[in-house]
Amino acid sequence: MSLPLEGVTVLDFTSFVAGPYCSMILGDMGADVIKVEAFPGGDTSRAFDPKINGESYCFSVINRNKRSLAIDLKSEEGKKIVMALAKRADVVTENFRPGVVKRLGIDYQSLKSVNPSLVYCSLSGFGQTGPYSNKGGYDIIAQGMSGIMTMTGEPDGRPVKVGISMNDIASGVTGLYAILGAYISRLRTGEGQYVETSLLEAGLAWSFWEIAAFFGSGELPLPMGTRHRRTAPYQAYRTADGYITVGANTEKAWQVFCESVVAQPTWAADPRFVNNSERVKNADVLETLIEGVFQTQPTAHWTNKLDAAGIPAGPVYTFDQALSDPHVLARDMIVEIDHPIMGKTKAFGSPVKSSGEFTKIRLPAPWLGQHTTDVLSSVGLNKAEISALFDLNVIYDQYRDRSQVPHPKT
Repeated sequence: MSLPLEGVTVLDFTSFVAGPYCSMILGDMGADVIKVEAFPGGDTSRAFDPKINGESYCFSVINRNKRSLAIDLKSEEGKKIVMALAKRADVVTENFRPGVVKRLGIDYQSLKSVNPSLVYCSLSGFGQTGPYSNKGGYDIIAQGMSGIMTMTGEPDGRPVKVGISMNDIASGVTGLYAILGAYISRLRTGEGQYVETSLLEAGLAWSFWEIAAFFGSGELPLPMGTRHRRTAPYQAYRTADGYITVGANTEKAWQVFCESVVAQPTWAADPRFVNNSERVKNADVLETLIEGVFQTQPTAHWTNKLDAAGIPAGPVYTFDQALSDPHVLARDMIVEIDHPIMGKTKAFGSPVKSSGEFTKIRLPAPWLGQHTTDVLSSVGLNKAEISALFDLNVIYDQYRDRSQVPHPKT
């Protein structure tokens, strides 16, 4: 069985997080992703530590299943090569600041002129139109301007950034489904189209409970620690040796929690906790009571009791604990990838499990320009022509002399 996107070619001009995450998933699903990079630096994340033999671990975990073409996009020869590749491509992804691709001559209209069936996706900080379209944007900027930072953290604290690059990943996922939707449309109509999203919009679109409360009642979402805005008990509670998360928020679960878990049946009849609305109003008191019981035993004790009662619960892990959890390992979420320079590396596996072949790690992350010669050969350039482009500094391969490739450390 072939992978879903086998035979699909993606010309990827993205760097850093949002775009590379999007194109990595396309590659995982079988697409031939040609990562177009400037040189000598390449993708911004190549500079990030930690590094092994000069290769960035950060870059490697988000750029697998891609081939690297290092090229000077400002040169006429470079533009000709991009046009030749665009004629054969199915999808183009880019995350330059709006206006840059137009100046480089690789915007949608330019590439559409040689390939009308092209699906072209732009990712940016604020979108291609509107008063902020030319404003620079990073994940933290979008988190701040989408209101996420003022609703995250503890009450009365400073604004807090979500621990991961949430808006970056949200934008990458949004771009991914936009590309797949446009590609499915193309399969039906034969016509390509332009799609675009931004870090700001993608993050806003995930704030659904908050927009409901604001437009429904004028309520501003404030930081609540780990609590849920609409239901309780649904948060992290302190135990004798750490924290545990509990979701006993339905009336049935609340009854079972009171009777079978904490052995406090009177709580269920207490007017302050008699229904979900009252429990949310009295969440401070409820937290004090629950933690008074939970702090008498370690996290594992309460996890076992809650599991036995059928109430969703789990320990609050440190990141290393999460990565070594037996369930995470059993689900193949940690995989080993052989890299020609870094040696054996570990990364996340696919979060999608399927009855057929859906994703596969076929290639480790490339070194800068690793596939430059192969890619140019695929569009008809011969060895002499490719060599001349190297001499003219139009193209680049970090280890054109393969004898200079560092060997993995043992």
